[in-house]
Amino acid sequence: MFLVRKVLGGLLLSAALAACSSGVKLGDSEVPIESRTPTLVAGSSDGPSATTGSGSGAVGSGAAQSQVTTVDLARGAAAVDSRTARLVYFDFDSYVLRDEARPVIEAHAKALSADRKQRLVVEGHTDDRGGREYNLALGQKRAEAVLKALVLLGVQDAQVEAVSFGMERPASAGSDESAWAQNRRAELRNR
Repeated sequence: MFLVRKVLGGLLLSAALAACSSGVKLGDSEVPIESRTPTLVAGSSDGPSATTGSGSGAVGSGAAQSQVTTVDLARGAAAVDSRTARLVYFDFDSYVLRDEARPVIEAHAKALSADRKQRLVVEGHTDDRGGREYNLALGQKRAEAVLKALVLLGVQDAQVEAVSFGMERPASAGSDESAWAQNRRAELRNR
């Protein structure tokens, strides 16, 4: 019985500490108790400068305040117009998005969120290894992986469509790893 109380007491204490570390709710705003993430000071080329609170509910000392910059959606849309910004590459026999696909997907998500009338088709492609049906299914999974990422970033379902071409439309002819790597892709095309 003593052990159960001790374990429950420890859990309650850790839950209370976790709640305190995330911020204190005061009305409609949340005031952080302590910020341990570095903030970049505008105009500084030496890198980030750490700004932390005093631990007593203060937000910061005011000496190093982060600056909020505006987002230029037109600039993001311009990046979407280049050919390289329309391709997402995949590993062999995989439909898992790589880290380098993030900027491409985010740029398209910004452009689609800014203009809800814009539509996009995500075409899934594979290399020529494997059977026709298998490659069509893999191409569809690749297209749907990109589509799901776009939807998670705020794009409406009605704005995007996933289509698979499997191995039918290769970007590069050849039977070596370099050609196969270029064919394992998803292409984002405006409708």
